[in-house]
Amino acid sequence: MAMSWADGVTRVAILTGAGISTDSGIPDYRGPSGVWTRDPALVKAFTYDSFMAAPTVRARFWQTYLEHAAWRAEPNAAHYALADLERTGVAVRLLTQNVDGLHQKAGSSPRKVLELHGTMREVVCTGCRMRAPSEQTLARVAAGDGDPRCTDCGNILKLAVVLFGERLDPVTVSHAERIAANSQLMLAVGSSLQVEPVASLCSVAVNAGSRLIIVNRDPTPYDDLAVEVIRESIGTALPRICAALGSAAQGTSGTPVTQ
Repeated sequence: MAMSWADGVTRVAILTGAGISTDSGIPDYRGPSGVWTRDPALVKAFTYDSFMAAPTVRARFWQTYLEHAAWRAEPNAAHYALADLERTGVAVRLLTQNVDGLHQKAGSSPRKVLELHGTMREVVCTGCRMRAPSEQTLARVAAGDGDPRCTDCGNILKLAVVLFGERLDPVTVSHAERIAANSQLMLAVGSSLQVEPVASLCSVAVNAGSRLIIVNRDPTPYDDLAVEVIRESIGTALPRICAALGSAAQGTSGTPVTQ
């Protein structure tokens, strides 16, 4: 794998999708064994309007997350490689579509992880906007409460994840765009790059002069913008990429290259 694109790179933005967590036992969404592939009807439970409209849909949603593999999952080699890269002196920012919290669990600094689609580790009230750790609400679901309500105001609770049809936080999106535009290298890992506006961060980076590398099993709409597209397993490709970036950065004078 040629890695001349690593030369002089000291600022890296890494966009991660569901594919980076499949080695941890968390299924992706659109792959051959993906969540939507196996059960297309489940999309309704993850659509904001449907979720808000029907208690039966909310019950399906909560049951899906009650048994979610992410609660028991551990970080894999790819997560650890990104955490290690941060310690080499490379300025790393993680822009993740994932809600599983595995980047932080692997040792990436929480302040350097931007969770674009929210987190399953918290619940939020759709009325008063109260936020709390998920455990207590999930315990209520496990005890038989199919439609848990806010204990403060009585409104509908949802996990603090962005559902289909729900607008991403504009402040978070603007922050992500600034990170992408200021990177020297944008690394898109394990994402189908089909969900906007997050996927367009690749264009933001390239238009600002950043190099784009895509590591994904399947073709994406942004492959033609990349200086390299890698189809290799993420669990083997990413540790090697991160090692090359770390070595290249340690071999520079410490002055970032301006693209």
